[in-house]
Amino acid sequence: MRKPQSTATRPDDGSAARVNLPAAHQLAADAALQALASRHHGLTLAEVAERARRLGPNRLPRRPPPSFMAIVLRQLRDPMILVLAVAAGVAMVLDDWSDVAFIALVIIIDVAIGASQERAAQRTVDSLQGMVRTRARVERDGEAYEVDAEELVPGDILLLESGARVPADARILSGHDLAIDESLLTGESAAVAKHADVLPDAECALAERVNMAFAGTLVTRGRAVALVTAIGLATEVGRIAAALATPRVAKPPLLVRMERFTVRMAALVMGAVMLVSVIAIARGAALAEVFLAALALAVSAVPEGLPVALTIALAISMRAMGRRNVIVRRLAAVESLGSCTFIASDKTGTLTANELTVQRLWLPAAGMCTVTGTGWQPQGAIEHAAADRDAVLRLCRAAALANEAFLGRRDGEWIHHGDAVDVALLVLAHKAGLTRPELLLLHPELASLPFESERLCAASVNPLAEGVTVSVKGAVEKLLVMCSHMMTDHGRVALDVAAVQAAAAALATDGYRVLALAQGRVQLGADGSLDEAQLTGLAMLGLVGMIDPLRPDARDAVARCRAAGIEVAMLTGDHPDTALSIARRLALADAAAQVVTGAQVRAAEAQGAAALETLVAEARVFARVEPQHKLAIVNALQRRGHVVAVTGDGVNDAPALRAAHVGVAMGRAGTDVARDSADLIITDDNFSSLLAGVEEGRIAYANIRKVVLLLVATGVAEIILFALAIASGLPLPLLPAQILWLNLITNGIQDVALACEPGEGNELQRPPRAPDEAVFDRAMIERVALCAVVMAVLAFVLFHGLLQAGEPLAAARNHTLLLMVLCENLLVFVARSELRSIFSGGLRGNPLLLWGTLAAQAVHIAALYTPGLNTLLGLAPVTAANWLALLAMASLLLVVMEIYKWRVRRR
Repeated sequence: MRKPQSTATRPDDGSAARVNLPAAHQLAADAALQALASRHHGLTLAEVAERARRLGPNRLPRRPPPSFMAIVLRQLRDPMILVLAVAAGVAMVLDDWSDVAFIALVIIIDVAIGASQERAAQRTVDSLQGMVRTRARVERDGEAYEVDAEELVPGDILLLESGARVPADARILSGHDLAIDESLLTGESAAVAKHADVLPDAECALAERVNMAFAGTLVTRGRAVALVTAIGLATEVGRIAAALATPRVAKPPLLVRMERFTVRMAALVMGAVMLVSVIAIARGAALAEVFLAALALAVSAVPEGLPVALTIALAISMRAMGRRNVIVRRLAAVESLGSCTFIASDKTGTLTANELTVQRLWLPAAGMCTVTGTGWQPQGAIEHAAADRDAVLRLCRAAALANEAFLGRRDGEWIHHGDAVDVALLVLAHKAGLTRPELLLLHPELASLPFESERLCAASVNPLAEGVTVSVKGAVEKLLVMCSHMMTDHGRVALDVAAVQAAAAALATDGYRVLALAQGRVQLGADGSLDEAQLTGLAMLGLVGMIDPLRPDARDAVARCRAAGIEVAMLTGDHPDTALSIARRLALADAAAQVVTGAQVRAAEAQGAAALETLVAEARVFARVEPQHKLAIVNALQRRGHVVAVTGDGVNDAPALRAAHVGVAMGRAGTDVARDSADLIITDDNFSSLLAGVEEGRIAYANIRKVVLLLVATGVAEIILFALAIASGLPLPLLPAQILWLNLITNGIQDVALACEPGEGNELQRPPRAPDEAVFDRAMIERVALCAVVMAVLAFVLFHGLLQAGEPLAAARNHTLLLMVLCENLLVFVARSELRSIFSGGLRGNPLLLWGTLAAQAVHIAALYTPGLNTLLGLAPVTAANWLALLAMASLLLVVMEIYKWRVRRR
């Protein structure tokens, strides 16, 4: 085979996407050739060069990646970053460079995380580009060439064979026993038999276009001649790449909530500080003192420690998820999963094991038998009566002999190769104590008929005890024509066609793929060959029912999702009847009305967004869906207000994974494209692991709310304290340096410890938060207001009382600051739970909280006695009696909040 010179190409601008034969599957072979001005012996080299120059190469276009500076500038426009920048500016004015450094570090961390997320989209496109770049065999000018797949043009004649990767979308012109693995596009593991002469319906799904081969798919059997109809972005995989190149539309719920919170909080704090400042100046306070105090209050009240605590809370949950088989690629996805209200799950490999398994046998004399064990490891047994042992062995022997697959052990592991149906039959034979190698040693194969899609059966001739015998497997309707008898323990009896058809129908109704097995004496031809015409007068041995079994914990996981208030839907390329059968086994759906097909999705889209939203509202099974259908379904669910999580493992899942609030890819069976498009990766491919992620996500958000309570209540308390003092005509209760010190030693230590809180144990027993619920909901406002008022009033009463008693202003401020530190030390324990009493749980789950609180108090006490530092902060030592009195006073906060929680629990 010779290789032509590389054809001339122009720079890649995506123009190849403009040339396409979109309805190639509707055209007869000759009509498709005519439409693309091609011939059976191929284009001329001159035509190839001209089309390559005009249309461009067969590859996905690459956008130049954004510069590092462009990414940084985009991240700096984030509202939370802007608020932090303002706080840093205030700290600069105060000449507080430690705060400036701290805030700058937070900004750098946030920008770095955001920049890494932006790189994910480019990696996804790169994976798709690597998928279509391969070598291809073509016929040009009547001669065969091997060329780079990028040099293909519409109208080229492809030569496909087993093991080849299809380099472009193509209309099959002729073929022999062709089967292609299209799981990359459809998600279904079973190879699709291809037929050149079939013309599918115009609106049929990709899985039903049996006269087409699609770029990136794999030829598993046979050979074919095909006409290239689309290259580059015009291919089906190219359309997916185009969808992935667009930016994410759905923001993580946490980002939406925190953006809204930070903007409102900043406005509230600035407004309150300005109001307090105006009142203070109007009452005659010194302008410079008020200005410095206002800036200090702003720095203290704006929760600049929130991003760090938030990152820590998410990072802790990320590690916990990793221990539970969930790898996090985007930090915000931790909380997004906890917020999800709807999981759209791929079927194959997620809810099911993606390992075709024989689970039912039908024997003419014994009826139905159950086969235990799932997957491609021969563990389990065939449950049957002792009297049926010989019938089971005959059927399993035929299944192993009429077989082209391999199943065996290597280095202690079970390995297999070959067609999934044949592997499932070999596993069945193992469960009966039979192996194909041993059977062939005893009964060498004399002749065979390999399976072909046109033949719908396969056969093997072997010498058995009863003579030269042919064992046949195939479609039920095919073998019924070949059989005249049924094999029972009493020998051959007349074939009961109605009984066989009824058994096959029952298995099919339950979602099983049904094959028949038969055997009979045969006379080989003079040359030792076997012809299909010789397969007559056979005896029916029985039927096997195969299915891709549910994962062992899938049904329970779906039930637990619903108990947690999360709706689950299944997306699959299966036939609607098969999909409904699987959904019933999952207790996911029980009526045909809950099944929606890809064709229905397409029709609803044409009618408008409202029609599609109505269609998906009650559907729990989506069958015969393609990538664009999955994307439309996800978008419709989001418009209905759902926080959507999508699971998947194939390229066909990538657009939906990317569009979802949180995309979840399978780690073992997933493609690189799916993993790079996802936010989370499940390492064990178990749907139940997703629930573990939901639980950890809810724990993370609960901890974020706890930190918000601590930080905001502290800041609001300080503002209220200043407002009360100014309204009463008193001096400022705290110096600017004291305000910053209070913020540093309490919030800077305790908020990090609070972010490490373990779960309370009931995270999956309550519904998810409403998607539009703000961080500052009614419950949060009540708790913040109550805590802030109690702390502010206690501090004001102390400050006012000390001044009234004749204490110096410096001493009053010193004791007021210590009281505020003690209040915040106790507030952290109040914040541990929104409802539970602080006395209902110990600190074993979070010893860091206790040690962090003690450390904060110890640092402040040390500052009271440290020369230089105490002068800078206006501090002085206090007696043990005073310290205990202030602790008792601060404990009133615990009493008030315990009463509040008790009333809320009763309510």
